[in-house]
Amino acid sequence: MAKKLVIVESPSKAKTIKKYLGSDYEVIASQGHIIDLPSSKFAVDVEHDFKPEYKTMKGKAKIVNEIKAKAKDKDKVYLATDPDREGEAIAWHIKNVLKIDDKEKCRITFNEITKSAVQKAVKNARCVDTNLVNAQQARRILDRIVGYKLSPLLWKKIKKGLSAGRVQSVALKIIMDREKEIRSFKPEEYWLLTAKLAKGRNIVFAKFYGDNKGKINLTNKKQVDDIIKKIKGNDYVITDIKKSERKKNPPPPFTTSSLQQEASRKLGFTVKKTMMVAQKLYEAGYITYMRTDSTRIADDARAMAKDYIISNFGNKYYLNRFYKTNENAQDAHEAIRPSNLQNIDEVISNISNDEQKLYRLILNRFLASQMQNALYDTTKVIVNVNDYIFHINGSVIKFDGYMKLYIEGKDDKTAKELEESEDKEDTILPELEVGDKLKEKELKPEQKFTEPPIRYTEATLVKAMEEKGIGRPSTYAPTISTIEDRFYIEKDKKYLVPTNLGEIVNNMMEDNFKDIVDVAFTADMENKLDMVAEDKQDYVSMLKEFYTPFIANLNEVEKKQEKIQIPDETTEEVCELCGRNMVIKQGRFGKFLACPGYPECKNTKPLINSIDVPCPKCRRKGTYKENKEKKSILCM
Repeated sequence: MAKKLVIVESPSKAKTIKKYLGSDYEVIASQGHIIDLPSSKFAVDVEHDFKPEYKTMKGKAKIVNEIKAKAKDKDKVYLATDPDREGEAIAWHIKNVLKIDDKEKCRITFNEITKSAVQKAVKNARCVDTNLVNAQQARRILDRIVGYKLSPLLWKKIKKGLSAGRVQSVALKIIMDREKEIRSFKPEEYWLLTAKLAKGRNIVFAKFYGDNKGKINLTNKKQVDDIIKKIKGNDYVITDIKKSERKKNPPPPFTTSSLQQEASRKLGFTVKKTMMVAQKLYEAGYITYMRTDSTRIADDARAMAKDYIISNFGNKYYLNRFYKTNENAQDAHEAIRPSNLQNIDEVISNISNDEQKLYRLILNRFLASQMQNALYDTTKVIVNVNDYIFHINGSVIKFDGYMKLYIEGKDDKTAKELEESEDKEDTILPELEVGDKLKEKELKPEQKFTEPPIRYTEATLVKAMEEKGIGRPSTYAPTISTIEDRFYIEKDKKYLVPTNLGEIVNNMMEDNFKDIVDVAFTADMENKLDMVAEDKQDYVSMLKEFYTPFIANLNEVEKKQEKIQIPDETTEEVCELCGRNMVIKQGRFGKFLACPGYPECKNTKPLINSIDVPCPKCRRKGTYKENKEKKSILCM
């Protein structure tokens, strides 16, 4: 009979860990949190040091009783919840339920679920870290204060069902700020001038740069026409050729943020889907912990990567690399990487298609991070024609290095950014020498206009939040899901667009709660939570410092803020019951059509839009019916 009990969060993790521990151990799952603040009330006593009122979560009483029953006859209990602050808090709640002494070394953590890591963790059990618990409690209480105090105000002043949050409101503001940039953007004219030149049978393309005094920006047609008149019929002479070697470094191994961004770019995964798939890979023991902001790699992982790269690609492809972790990172865990490289084919054969895609992405990124630079031979040819300068650029890969295995995806860019980017396709140039005369075959002027900033995608929003210090690895996915579920944003293809409701909520927050939506203020709050975790800040004093001015401002806003009316979008659809033009409403399950004559007329209909997708059965023109989760294709 097992004498020791190990408690983890998920059943699949329990199953994996059980394989690595002998018959002396029983492994069970808490299935996430078992104790939390009740959703039915505020549950924070602000008058007595913000004492939280924890309760057994709804539906978890059976699990709590099972944990107590299993622990009753065990000599030792180990709490093996996830190795982050949230996991520490779950362990603390379980410890309290089981009445385990504070000084008992019952807490075990591991960054990867492998036999050696699990067994090592058991040998190095420690006490539950109250500093980490306090940091998580402080975050939970802060979010409860903002959510439970602000949300009712939004219900009263705008409409029911809305919510505000310490991180979600800032994320919405970031999206809204970009939308304001797009609306206020004024396009500026610019021109490109490209010369198609020949040396014998060889054709090269030269781009206008300027004159002997320096770069000239082409801004109008007259300017371009004047230059064309001056150079037409003159010799294009090569005056200089600059050759150099360019190195391209591999990207570091994945953090949570960079994994979410790359999975979006390359696999088309949402942030939420990426984390769900990564969670499964972690719990099965195939990758290291997927919530991390560190690019650090353990020494044994380095050795593992070295052996694999040399064996599969040769010694010239290997380079032992170290990456600098962001100064704001907690650096609590390693970067995301495969747990081992011994059984890759076996892992891939045992997992789903989505898991395979993400696993290969993590695998290749990890290996590439320990490979040599890619080397390019680059050439810049300076061409002079009547004192005007054109440039011919060429490059060719001399050594592929890490690019043999992995090429990082890129975020969307405007046309001008793409033109100015150094990351162009390889162009192999013919043999050219200083003094060569090139024959003009064509001179092509192109009128262009600058484009507004590109809207955020989930990937670029995560990148912006990370750069600004908003949230932490565990919060990116739920934050984006929340503002989408509240209908503050919607997706246009992959881009995040604020809705009319989202704009109204954001404007009210900006007008009345500048601190809550202020990026610097929110980033500073994250830093203070880090200080609590490091025992450098008392979390009660931190909460008091936030709460006093916040609640005073809230009371003032409640008195002065008028009710905000949300205008409905009117459609051409006519209500067949009363003849009014129907309007678009937003409900729990998405948009729908409703008669504006409510309550006199209560007619409603699904919102049907025509699209180019044919009916999958009869191939006639299709329509779609909108709802919260998906757009269902219907036959017309």
